[in-house]
Amino acid sequence: MKESLKLHYEWKGKIGISTKTHASNRDELSLAYTPGVAAPCLEIQKDINKSYELTGRWNTVAVVTNGTAVLGLGDIGPEAGMPVMEGKCLLFKEFADIDAIPVCIRSKDVDEIVRTVYLISGSFGGINLEDIAAPACFEVEKKLKEICDIPVFHDDQHGTAVVVLAGVINALKVVGKKIEDCTVAMSGAGAAGAAIAALLHACGAKNILVCNRKGIISRKEGNTPAVDKIASFTNNDNIEGTLEQAMKGADIFVGVSAAGLVTPEMVKSMAEKPIIMAMANPVPEIMPDIAKEAGAAVICTGRSDYPNQANNVLAFPGIFRGALDVRASDVNEEMKLAAAYAIAGLVSPEELNADYVLPAPFDKRISSAVAKAVGQAARESKVARI
Repeated sequence: MKESLKLHYEWKGKIGISTKTHASNRDELSLAYTPGVAAPCLEIQKDINKSYELTGRWNTVAVVTNGTAVLGLGDIGPEAGMPVMEGKCLLFKEFADIDAIPVCIRSKDVDEIVRTVYLISGSFGGINLEDIAAPACFEVEKKLKEICDIPVFHDDQHGTAVVVLAGVINALKVVGKKIEDCTVAMSGAGAAGAAIAALLHACGAKNILVCNRKGIISRKEGNTPAVDKIASFTNNDNIEGTLEQAMKGADIFVGVSAAGLVTPEMVKSMAEKPIIMAMANPVPEIMPDIAKEAGAAVICTGRSDYPNQANNVLAFPGIFRGALDVRASDVNEEMKLAAAYAIAGLVSPEELNADYVLPAPFDKRISSAVAKAVGQAARESKVARI
């Protein structure tokens, strides 16, 4: 921590602007700026789509936050969230050669955030929402997707969901089970939890029990709209109970909640060869060595000091690279599923084992493989524009 703070003082920001051309003499100045620049301006005026060909819009993403759910730090404000947003922009560039700009908004009002992002969206090829607290994040994303003609992607939700699904796909191969035959118990119904449940369902999971602080989510009076949405496709028998009860007989546990919520006894109560996806960071719902001792067959966490790190960097750079390359108008379920299968596919049958179900974050094949799959899915689902 001290070393990082020292370096941040030295760096004075982790990103900067570089130019593709120069203005070091009269001719260069007249071509890149006035009077020559009038020609591309007039072309874009005639056809707004030319903005993707005549400016850097085609390869530029806005990383948008209001600083209300920054890492594990909570509501620290937009300015305090800037180091994280700059870090995200760095990852976009390092892993997918995408130019990204942090946009930190001083508002907690959903409509104000939506209006702000919409008004600047003509400068970008995509919008990455980041570290906006639930339930506001759901509304912000929903409303922006309705009015924007460029991809809007909340990485805390969908990036996490894609990586978790990729891990589940390969873990199921290890234990010899099919997703449609499995019961999934989940802890956490916030942004990530809701998206993970939805993507697992889209992939074929038929029996999912999602728990929030009150227990298993069911269809009942008094639910919030976000909880009602989860209840609409989970908990087929509409049971009530605790996380402990949800895990009995479950084949897969997915945690996006808090440290230490899962005990060895809870793991022992699961079905044969259980899969544990304990994503709470930095301390997971159950530590891998404890889960393994309790009988877990495959364990994934968000940590880099254990096997099977589920890191969002496996997903979002390639997803945006693929969406930008085909000028997609959206990132839809088909594209997310394609990304998950592409990530899972990078672990060959010969390499696949309980300690290797996800490729390492620095595997240089990831971004291009995900981009190719996402671009193809965009074309097949009719959201690609080139």
